[in-house]
Amino acid sequence: MTPALELIEPAFEYCFELRVDVADAIPLGGSDEGEGLHFAGITGGAFEGPRLRGRILPGGGDWWHGRGLVVRLDARYVIEAELPGGGTAAVDVVNRGTWRTDPDGFARMLAGEHVGERELYYRTAFVFQTEHPELRWLAESQFVGYARPEPGRVVIRVFRLV
Repeated sequence: MTPALELIEPAFEYCFELRVDVADAIPLGGSDEGEGLHFAGITGGAFEGPRLRGRILPGGGDWWHGRGLVVRLDARYVIEAELPGGGTAAVDVVNRGTWRTDPDGFARMLAGEHVGERELYYRTAFVFQTEHPELRWLAESQFVGYARPEPGRVVIRVFRLV
C-alpha cells in the first residue's frame, strides 16, 4: 500500500496593491449590457506594497467575456517598478481571472453601492516576465489577486504563493 502524502497547506505573502486605471469598455461583439466580448484600455495607474512599488504604463488592455453574471478576464499590460538601489525596470504582466456575482450583488453595483471582495468573486492569476535580476522573483513565483472595482479603475491585491 502506498503511504499517504502530506498535504501542504497553501500560504500567501502579500506583495503589493495595483490600482489600474481603465477606460470605458468597448463592446467587440455582443451587447452593451455585458454579454459577449469587450475591451477596456488601460490608461495608467500605480502600485505599492511591502515588496514593490511603481506605476502602470498606459497602453495595455483588458479583454473580457461576459455571460450572465459571470465574466472571464484576460488583461495584459506593463508596469514600471522602482528598484531598491534607484532607477526603474519594466515588467510584462499577464493577468487572467474570473468575476462573478449574484443578482442582488449585481443590482447593488448598478445602483452605485459598494460590493466588497467577500460578496463579489473577483479573483485573478498573474504571470510576470522580466529579465531584470532584482525583479526575477516576480518571474519565478506564482501570484494570485483579489480584485475589486472602483470608478474608473480596478484595484487588485497581489499575493505570492509561498
